[in-house]
Amino acid sequence: MSSAAITPPIRVMIVDDSAIIRGLETRILEADKEIEVVASVSDGLRAVKAVEQDETIEVVVLDIEMPVMDGLTALPKLIAARPDIKVIMSSTLTLQNADISLKALSMGAADYIPKPSSMTGASGSQDFRHDLVEKVRALGVARRHHAGVPLISAAPKKSRIEFTKRERPKAEAPAVKPGPRPAVYKDKPIVLREKGKLMPSVLAIGSSTGGPQALFDLFGTLRDSIKIPILITQHMPPTFTTILAERIGRLTGDNCAEGVDGEVVKEGRIYLAPGDFHMKVVVEGSVKKIKLEQSAPENFCRPAVDPMFRTLNEVYSGRVLGVILTGMGSDGFFGSKDVVESGGTIVAQDDKTSVVWGMPGVVATGGLCTAVLPLKDIAPTVQRLVVGGEA
Repeated sequence: MSSAAITPPIRVMIVDDSAIIRGLETRILEADKEIEVVASVSDGLRAVKAVEQDETIEVVVLDIEMPVMDGLTALPKLIAARPDIKVIMSSTLTLQNADISLKALSMGAADYIPKPSSMTGASGSQDFRHDLVEKVRALGVARRHHAGVPLISAAPKKSRIEFTKRERPKAEAPAVKPGPRPAVYKDKPIVLREKGKLMPSVLAIGSSTGGPQALFDLFGTLRDSIKIPILITQHMPPTFTTILAERIGRLTGDNCAEGVDGEVVKEGRIYLAPGDFHMKVVVEGSVKKIKLEQSAPENFCRPAVDPMFRTLNEVYSGRVLGVILTGMGSDGFFGSKDVVESGGTIVAQDDKTSVVWGMPGVVATGGLCTAVLPLKDIAPTVQRLVVGGEA
């Protein structure tokens, strides 16, 4: 195979004041042949200088709490230096850091990942290893796609910035179980279908990478105009979902909260799946109630979109309007398929306005959507479909 046919690895910089964390993340990422760690630095100021020196850095894993310059201060400087760079915020799982991470997303960060706790051991948990690799890979592919960079090109010369001998990885990381690859951006056509025959009695929303900001934009327009129940599954860990629900609540008149097991589903109320729980809806007598489960992850996720869509489709007999927003992977595809086959309707975010066109891409190219729209057009379309049945 000639060098011109080699797919260059995604080039990553790790920014963390802990040499242990830098070494751990380096070993995890470099165990994947599609990823190359080219810089490892201990504070935000060094990160900004590294990006200015090396224009080939594509993805940055950025700690929040660091000396000299913290992650939130460094973030806008990194984006100013390289507007196309993808930044993943990394933090310990606390309410304060969750709030800071969501603020970072509103400032241009693409995603977030909770650091492994000390309880997971030196190698990090399996979930952390899987999530770190998948997020870096998905964002790297998305950056190249949106920048118009061919996914097949000559491999760049390998270089590494500011590694010290002590920081260099000395052992292979435990293998990460292979997961589904993010959608490769092919010219697969979008085939639209007519809207479902049934008027929606519930609005279901699924999102992942880039989802929090998309949800803020969506509900900033919808506010409290939708009077049917709204259920949201956003791929997020505990604590993060608590803060996300509070922020959506501020946009909708304190009308949003994490779902509670056994809670009655009410008209005009917004329910967000809490981290680490699938959120479903069941019927007890004639009453619809939230059911939270810690059953096995689906599509490597808990909460996952598919079980929410699946149970809503059953309980509401197909009277479901589903919206799939930006996110990596394919969660939501099978649930959306159930919805449209039962007479419901699916709307998806378009490629151009998605951070990663994975989840919306699979439903759009799978022939399940009535509309594939820029984010700004989704709220008006939802309003028309709910109120008048028109897309």
